[in-house]
Amino acid sequence: MSPAHPVNTVNPENTVSPVSPVNPVNPVNAPTFAELYGRPAEGEWAAPGRVNLIGEHTDYNLGFVLPIALPQTVRAQAARRDDGLLRLWSAQGRELVELRLADLAPGAVPGWAGYPAGVVWALRDAGHEVGGADIRLDSDVPSGAGLSSSAALECAVAAAYDGLYGLGRSASELAQLAQRAENAFVGVPCGIMDQMASMCCRPGAALFLDTRDLSARQVPVDLAGAGLALLVLDTRVKHDLGDGAYAALRAGCEKAAGLLGLPALRSLEPAGLADALTRLPEELRPLVRHVVIENARVEAAVAHLDAGDLPALGPVLTAGHASLRDDFRVSCPETDLAVEAAVAAGAHGARMTGGGFGGSVIALVDTGRADHVAAEVTAAFRTAGYAEPRTLTATPAEGARRIR
Repeated sequence: MSPAHPVNTVNPENTVSPVSPVNPVNPVNAPTFAELYGRPAEGEWAAPGRVNLIGEHTDYNLGFVLPIALPQTVRAQAARRDDGLLRLWSAQGRELVELRLADLAPGAVPGWAGYPAGVVWALRDAGHEVGGADIRLDSDVPSGAGLSSSAALECAVAAAYDGLYGLGRSASELAQLAQRAENAFVGVPCGIMDQMASMCCRPGAALFLDTRDLSARQVPVDLAGAGLALLVLDTRVKHDLGDGAYAALRAGCEKAAGLLGLPALRSLEPAGLADALTRLPEELRPLVRHVVIENARVEAAVAHLDAGDLPALGPVLTAGHASLRDDFRVSCPETDLAVEAAVAAGAHGARMTGGGFGGSVIALVDTGRADHVAAEVTAAFRTAGYAEPRTLTATPAEGARRIR
């Protein structure tokens, strides 16, 4: 099977040479799979972005998280190849990247293509005898908004490869392979939450996940039945976990756990927090305080959901934001303003969601006040001279699946 474009190779600096631009087969609309590759796809798979209700920076500390999947997804149309080539095309980037499977190595594929290529590498590195593929990718998950577009991309490709090659891996196993792709191949030391959310969430529920042993429970979240809506306010401030700040936070948490003689900060109970803080350097204390109390906030949120008291989530969200702002220091003026304006406009609570350094804010609001809250946040941004935030409404959706 001959490639449609020259194959990119790995150069001596261990990076892939510049991608090949796609020929403008259809200059108005994005080319179809058949137009790109000259044959039909064998199937199409989708994996969603996610919103984390509460439990931030707890997953790599082996703690609790509570995400929901978004209706927005990454879609992967795919067909197998038997010549050792992986060809990737993105409707957002309008570019074709062609790689040899034998050349895949950590750090070798820059940019967006590293995420799907990393999944294929992780599968092969784990001993799965998978070959190449032609893949056409499309997405409506906002990129850089803290909604886990990278994990959605990884999980869509993981699901596609599982289906194409009949691997029969569980959703949890595919999530772990996708996380390994991001950790070891792309170089972002993320925890497991995003990939587990994208693979395992169910409609109408939040995933109460214990990241220490990956045990999980689907907790019903009937927003409409409670007369509530969950607004997602994308501040348009670039969210990039690959710039070193995220890794520094994780390293600080791991150092603190080591100083306390713990395998991870999850092992520190709230009752022992005050004593533990006295035994740590001052710069590590806020990190530990956030992680321990954030785990307790997740358990409190689950209790409110189990009791059907969804409005009680609001103060939990707002307290979580204050901790991210003051202790973990991963907020920014735009996310702080979005939280303040949403609460002032009548939201039950609001907080930054995702790893931080920009991204999105979630606000729990009465359905009838959703437009008002969004308008007030937009007005506050306009007054401050910030770009107008993008707003969407989150409803708990389905995890990764085959769609045709």
